[in-house]
Amino acid sequence: MFMATVDASIVIISMPAIFRGIHLDPFAAGNISYLLWMIMGYLLVTAVLVVTLGRLGDMVGRVRIYNLGFVVFTLASVALSFDPADGGGGAVWLIAWRIVQALGGSMLMANSAAIITDAFPAHQRGTALGINQIAGLAGQFVGLVLGGLLSAWDWRAVFWINVPVGILGTVWAYRSLRETSARRPARIDWWGNLTFAVGAGLLLVSITYGIQPYAGHTMGWTSPKVLTGLSLGVILLVVFGFVETRVAQPMFKLSLFRNRAFAAGNAAALLASVARGGLQFMLIIWLQGIWLPLHGYDYADAPLWAGIFLLPLTAGFLAAGPLCGYLSDRLGVRYFTTGGLLVFGGSFVGLMLLPVTFPYWAFALLIALNGIGSGMFSAPNTSAIMSSVPAEHRGAASGMRSTFQNSGMSLSIGVFFSLLIAGLASRLPHTLSAGLQAQGVPAAVAQHAASLPPVSTVFSAFLGINPVQTLLGPTGVLPTLPASNAAVLTGKEFFPTLISGPFHHGLIIVFATATGMSLLAAAASLLRGNPAPTGGSKP
Repeated sequence: MFMATVDASIVIISMPAIFRGIHLDPFAAGNISYLLWMIMGYLLVTAVLVVTLGRLGDMVGRVRIYNLGFVVFTLASVALSFDPADGGGGAVWLIAWRIVQALGGSMLMANSAAIITDAFPAHQRGTALGINQIAGLAGQFVGLVLGGLLSAWDWRAVFWINVPVGILGTVWAYRSLRETSARRPARIDWWGNLTFAVGAGLLLVSITYGIQPYAGHTMGWTSPKVLTGLSLGVILLVVFGFVETRVAQPMFKLSLFRNRAFAAGNAAALLASVARGGLQFMLIIWLQGIWLPLHGYDYADAPLWAGIFLLPLTAGFLAAGPLCGYLSDRLGVRYFTTGGLLVFGGSFVGLMLLPVTFPYWAFALLIALNGIGSGMFSAPNTSAIMSSVPAEHRGAASGMRSTFQNSGMSLSIGVFFSLLIAGLASRLPHTLSAGLQAQGVPAAVAQHAASLPPVSTVFSAFLGINPVQTLLGPTGVLPTLPASNAAVLTGKEFFPTLISGPFHHGLIIVFATATGMSLLAAAASLLRGNPAPTGGSKP
């Protein structure tokens, strides 16, 4: 699980080194799509396939599908590290093999929680599932640090890191794991699988294109392609629900959602995942684009240091997760899930109150609290979800739980990135135009640079590239300016200082939305009631 989820985040922070390694200009026409698909493709595939693969595990054996996932994941990691092409061809190679790698990761994610639930007695299940859940979510956090460290050495190392772990895991899994649940052969629900996969896929693909510029607009939400994809996706998911109530052996037993603990736990997990995924993306941009340059760090070194400065987030999660999983076996889950989500939401309120050029100790404390709240919630919530379903449906239930979690990550990038861009679009053009003209840039050039989609500016900071050089380089204006003005424009402080006001406005919108989602998740968690601790007596 750790290996599978590391790869959901390790590429986010390694993207600058990957683009340099394959000699691809991220700001050439159409190349932003490559960047987004390298990030979103993995998340999309894992969100779409885990339910199907979980159900398949129920039918043919959970260990069999899980072990095959190790093989597929490892082979794809090898192929990724030997990318033979440069430019667009190299990017397509990486995207294609990331999708194959996500297939292997989906096999692991879909069946690991079900295997553990089968193997452990009720009084140890919370601890066991907690460790598994902590490994999975810790991978998302640790991937940020690993990506920064490995990409500073060699971008291919981002994929090499999986190979020895994958080989060891494959050998160990085939030698040691045994089926402990009875296989339940059934007919494959082709229509259910098809409508769910295509419907969910269309939704997530449309979100990916929705955050890209379109026809002079800052984003693509008005694109007919995006609107059609979103509409068809929703229609197909409605059809999926109808199909699943009519077939004799459905891919997923929707009646499980009549179980209050199952439905409320998944709703809380989805909302928390949306809030958590957006946090990672926004913090990386905040650190790499503003805080680190203002504190003397070169743009090229910013991705590495961003990963290091996010360590308190990982530490808080790792400290709280296993302990709360253990305690929830004895005290019940609701105290930890609801309490953790309130701590989680409170950290967003604190981040809203921070100035853009914050003192690091305050930032570290708040992201550590965010990690603690996430850890308090995740392990007990997973235990409650998996313990609430009959044994014969645990594979499908584990897949659905993973789908909500992975879909939340994909949705969060779309939702929070759109909110950030909307906030920037309302203030950045005027601020940027005035700042450039103050340094001698001709008005026409400054206004043209300020009219470019804010997404280019954000991705420039995200990729560790000096945004002013990106904006003004093609115009040929920089060499004509006085040396002192050119030095100011291309220095470490001009652009971060200029963008800090508009960016903070966008951050307020993002973190306020995340706070609201956290509170909704806490309310959903309360609706589960107060089931007995898995260790024994009822409350």
